[in-house]
Amino acid sequence: MMKLQPLHDKVIVERLESEGKTKGGIVLPDTAKEKPKEGKIIAVGEGKVLKDGTRQKPSVKEGNRVIFSSYAGTEVKVDDKEYLIMPEDDILAIVQQ
Repeated sequence: MMKLQPLHDKVIVERLESEGKTKGGIVLPDTAKEKPKEGKIIAVGEGKVLKDGTRQKPSVKEGNRVIFSSYAGTEVKVDDKEYLIMPEDDILAIVQQ
């Protein structure tokens, strides 16, 4: 099993599954579904290196459920699972449970 470790201010996100039905009960085919903009943080880098050489700690941590921008990240496939590698700046919010 391969493991990914993000560098610097990058995070690895696993997309959450989108709903297969509308609120009215209509079942959507896979081609009609929008890619979800919500996911779970799988791994977090050490943080951004600032101009003065210090490191800014990440605002998110493993296990956080987050919302990210529409075209965020680079898709990668590891062991038949798809992940997004994105800068922490592409994360818009942490979903509070």
